[in-house]
Amino acid sequence: MANIFEFEGFRPVIHESAFIHPNATVIGNVIIGRNVYVAAGAVIRGDWGEIIIEDGCNVQENCVIHMFPGVTVYLEESAHIGHGAIIHGARIGRNALVGMNAVVMDHAVVGAGSIVGALCLVPERMEIPERKIAVGVPARIVGDVSDERLAWKTAGTRLYQQLPEQLRRSLRPCEPLREVPPDRPKMEAIYKTFRETIAELRQDT
Repeated sequence: MANIFEFEGFRPVIHESAFIHPNATVIGNVIIGRNVYVAAGAVIRGDWGEIIIEDGCNVQENCVIHMFPGVTVYLEESAHIGHGAIIHGARIGRNALVGMNAVVMDHAVVGAGSIVGALCLVPERMEIPERKIAVGVPARIVGDVSDERLAWKTAGTRLYQQLPEQLRRSLRPCEPLREVPPDRPKMEAIYKTFRETIAELRQDT
């Protein structure tokens, strides 16, 4: 069972199809939609304001979502929050991606379909328009999200949308093996980097 806590009369609302890892923490005024994945070590802290995580989002390992008092944090449908990212009092648009260890500060807006690069700092009140790429410290907009890149991002998010059901079906505590079995199967590369994906597309054309 995940660490889910009521606070000041606010109990988290979590759709039954969502998966909250047992080592994640969800506190207070939090609403989590369908097929949301919240990974181990994530902290979603709705003690001072509301956090709304819409359908199909994923919040990966060691992310933190919080706010100043009275502020609502929005993760719109299919938002993708990479490992170690911090969302503090911001709004992340539909099908946007926040890269690993990025920080999005108070009242910032990441537009629909946009990509915030790994380690990027989106400062307070910055607005990133729809389908833009932002990188750096502080963030600067360096280009547009192409149709190909958006399709690649959407495919990656789809894997995370399928993960809750897979985890409910097959995740369980176990004792480790002491040796690698000779028949241990190889895992299929069902998703590749954007560069690899584009290179394969070019080979096919």
